[in-house]
Amino acid sequence: MSNRPRRGLGKGLGALIPTGPIVQPMAQHGPARPEGGTSEAAPVAGAYFQEIDVELIDPNPRQPRDNFDPDALAELATSIEEVGLLQPVVVRPKDGGRYELIMGERRLRACKMAGLQQIPAIVRNTQDEEMLREALIENLQRVQLNPLEEAAAYRQLLDDFGVTHEQLARKVGRSRPHITNTLRLLTLPPSIHNRIASGVLSAGHARALLALDDPAAQEHLAKRIVAEGLSVRAVEEIVQLGEATAGPTQRRRAAKQPPPPELKELSDRLSDLFETRVKVDLGKRKGRIVVEFASVEDLERILASMAPDALNSVRASSASTSG
Repeated sequence: MSNRPRRGLGKGLGALIPTGPIVQPMAQHGPARPEGGTSEAAPVAGAYFQEIDVELIDPNPRQPRDNFDPDALAELATSIEEVGLLQPVVVRPKDGGRYELIMGERRLRACKMAGLQQIPAIVRNTQDEEMLREALIENLQRVQLNPLEEAAAYRQLLDDFGVTHEQLARKVGRSRPHITNTLRLLTLPPSIHNRIASGVLSAGHARALLALDDPAAQEHLAKRIVAEGLSVRAVEEIVQLGEATAGPTQRRRAAKQPPPPELKELSDRLSDLFETRVKVDLGKRKGRIVVEFASVEDLERILASMAPDALNSVRASSASTSG
């Protein structure tokens, strides 16, 4: 178990940018990643991190998207109430002390629903998006993040800055499965996010919990990890034996049969193809395929890869209905 002091909840890319205006220029080629990382973020030319009053942020008039799923917004607002905003919005300064939103319309709306008065933001003075993206990735190599901060930073780089899993893996010196598995931490319940951010649960514990499909079972097992001081290996065995929600008198039941090797191989191939966890089950009479996604945007990315024509038809149908 980690005994390091509580660092507060993760804040995605906000953990990679120094607070306050930065005047010195960014080096063209950052230093190699130091052993074990460092807690110091390098200056980012043309951008800084700041908490901003939501009433000072004006919507982007060029925002092409104006329809947001109310259920998904409510779910995000609930998560923000419990763990805060993990992915800061991106804004540019305007006259009169106001700001214009560049990225994060959905996040801003959910924060207002959650009743937040101030939210974390990356204030961007430069129009050079590629330079900002490269600086953020450079700091991702330098700064020692907790697993939740790392996952949120990956997600925002993918969503807001157009980075692919392969590009991100190559630039930060990680494998693509590591990127994908870390992103999956964002699908865990907010209560588990709290434990990850505070260091009570390690990244290994969290990844073991992802093998469970039921959030209630994940929460139950997370409580057992803390109460019983379970190792990552012990958690993996509990999940494999199907004992995640069992009481003391129920934990002797037989282990579940592992899936056939061909189904496991197929699951792994589909997971790599769609860059998310894909589970293939085969029962006595029928089977099922379960594809996980972290957000509405992530779902659209998966559908675009899986069936682009069908996704375009759904979008066209939605546009005509809303029009």
